[in-house]
Amino acid sequence: MENIRMVAPCLFGTEGIVAQDLKRMDARNVQAENGRVFFEGDFNILARANIRSSCAERILIELGSFKAESFDELFEGTKALPWENFLGKRNAFPVKGRSITSKLSSLPSCQSIIKKAIAERLSAAYQIPWFEETGSKQQVQFFIFKDKVSLMLDTSGDGLHKRGYRASSVEAPIKETLASAICDTVRIFPDSIVYDPLCGSGTLLIEAAYRAMRIAPGIKRRFACEKWDNIPASVFKEERELAKSLIKKDACFHAFGGDIDPQAIALTLENAAKAAVPQRISAAQEDIKDLSLTGEKGTLICNPPYGERLLDIESARELYKILGEKCIPKKGWSYAIISPDEEFEQHFGRKANRQRKLYNGMIECRLYVYYSGE
Repeated sequence: MENIRMVAPCLFGTEGIVAQDLKRMDARNVQAENGRVFFEGDFNILARANIRSSCAERILIELGSFKAESFDELFEGTKALPWENFLGKRNAFPVKGRSITSKLSSLPSCQSIIKKAIAERLSAAYQIPWFEETGSKQQVQFFIFKDKVSLMLDTSGDGLHKRGYRASSVEAPIKETLASAICDTVRIFPDSIVYDPLCGSGTLLIEAAYRAMRIAPGIKRRFACEKWDNIPASVFKEERELAKSLIKKDACFHAFGGDIDPQAIALTLENAAKAAVPQRISAAQEDIKDLSLTGEKGTLICNPPYGERLLDIESARELYKILGEKCIPKKGWSYAIISPDEEFEQHFGRKANRQRKLYNGMIECRLYVYYSGE
């Protein structure tokens, strides 16, 4: 298909990063909204977005949208959409979704009506009375917001944050998509040197390596739509080969991780190996009080534990104070720390050069970025 309208849901605060990534992939008509980015393209763009998107949560095909204040309007609006363009005679098509500030608030009723409307549309298109649904699954999603209905098909399956390298993690790890957004914000380059003195399971270090080396985060995993009958297998093969050709194997990037927990160090090294970047990441057990940042340049990024995550607020603020003492202003160095504490700057010891609002799960945070000599 030459022109498919798609949407990439994403964490709040990352919409601009997702939009820029999609534009670099040659997606058309890219439009960012709160928590999602719309774009258009063919099956190659669909495959490319799944394989190469660093911060999108998943890639959905939007079948259409319409206003519905009654179940009759929901049924007719759903039935009017071209479901036969994507759903075959045997595909399973379960329905799930959300409704926010809308008259149609019963999710089970919405699911049932949408399912029935799709079945009637397909029954007329294929001239068959019922559907066995024994073929590949094509997940239908609906989103109703202020009585506007959007109907979509999920092409990703598992969320795109599941890169495949983090089967193991310490408690409360940072999401891969958020880690990548942080790396994008601080501008990781092929020759960057990155430090994370509170590395946990190594997610920030691995995502930094991916950014530096232009490694597509989904290059090794599979996606739900690869089992669909109407998408040629050659499309994903082509896009994986293209993604491989873009990897900067000559990058001199390196990352260093530290953590007081020896289990965290073992997990970081294990996950770096699973992510195929073991030569790019070093890690050693170290108390942050012993951190020493030397050299002409470097970038420190970290996600310290805090009140809602592992440490009480006073312990977290003591950690911010130590970080502030270690992260002294000097040319060639930048520092980025994510925290939900509104008093972070006070305890770190100075105002950030810039801030960015980001969400770590449901927790509203700020990414505090410090630099000098620019």
